[in-house]
Amino acid sequence: MMVLVTGSTGFIGSAVVRALLGTGVRVRVLVRPTSDLQNLQGLEVEQVSGDLLDPPSLRKALADCRHLYHVAAHYTLWDRDPSVFYRVNVEGTKRLLGAAQEVGVERIVYTSTIGTIGLPHDGGVGTEETPISPSQMAGDYKQSKYLAELEVLKLARAGLPVVIVNPSAPVGEYDVKPTPTGQIIVDFMKGRMWAYLDTGMNLVDVEDVAIGHLRAMERGRLGERYILGNCNVTLRQLFTMLSGITGVKAPLVKLPQKVVLPLAYLNTWIADFITHHPPRIPLEGVRMAKYLMHYDCSKARRELDLPQTPVEVALEKAVGWFRDHGYA
Repeated sequence: MMVLVTGSTGFIGSAVVRALLGTGVRVRVLVRPTSDLQNLQGLEVEQVSGDLLDPPSLRKALADCRHLYHVAAHYTLWDRDPSVFYRVNVEGTKRLLGAAQEVGVERIVYTSTIGTIGLPHDGGVGTEETPISPSQMAGDYKQSKYLAELEVLKLARAGLPVVIVNPSAPVGEYDVKPTPTGQIIVDFMKGRMWAYLDTGMNLVDVEDVAIGHLRAMERGRLGERYILGNCNVTLRQLFTMLSGITGVKAPLVKLPQKVVLPLAYLNTWIADFITHHPPRIPLEGVRMAKYLMHYDCSKARRELDLPQTPVEVALEKAVGWFRDHGYA
């Protein structure tokens, strides 16, 4: 059986490819001519050059494929051109799923984000049923993924055989970019984290996320969303775990958001108009830090048998990989 994976050069996408190859299926990957292919080195995959905004290349990539894993996205907390989020994440998704419908793909897993899952305003954890408020959709990445997910759900209601997965904050090996969560780990390893915010996140091993994709393809209910996560931690707890792994001292100073937010605005202004490089203090991240981003992952554990590798193990793998590859 042939399957197509988009976003195969990225952190989650390459983990999905490795998990698929372990099952013995044939894997085809859609890559752009400018893609960094280091995450595909040594993997027996068929590469097809194309772009999410080029329908003929999509139909070519999807030919003879029974399954599609749409993992690709423009994932960053800042871009000099905000419109790229909507072109890739919304329009690109519509074109790909339209092409999949045309060629008769039997089943699709769409990779959304935890950022489209709401958080209760009175505290507590978010679930797949928690509506998200506009104030919780900080930044163009989350807004574009929210709009893309609405399009996917609309297609699902019209009969498209698609399951949606919402990964939380994956950590582990092959985070080449790195992702925003990976960058926190790298910065900690370099001793750059001298203070912390009173916030939290849900951590999960990226290999568990990959298996969650495969299980969603096998047994996920069509049109449903599944949070692929594991352990809710505060940022201070994350730094304490990283300190135990790396020997780097965890920061003891807690900064209020009202102190950091003006710095984030200034940093983003400098990035937009002067340096044209990603800000060191991403505004989207600081805006979301006022929420304790904790989630209930029981639906995926119950229906998909999602693995729950201890997050300390996942962090150890991430630290070792970053260290071995010269990030810190």
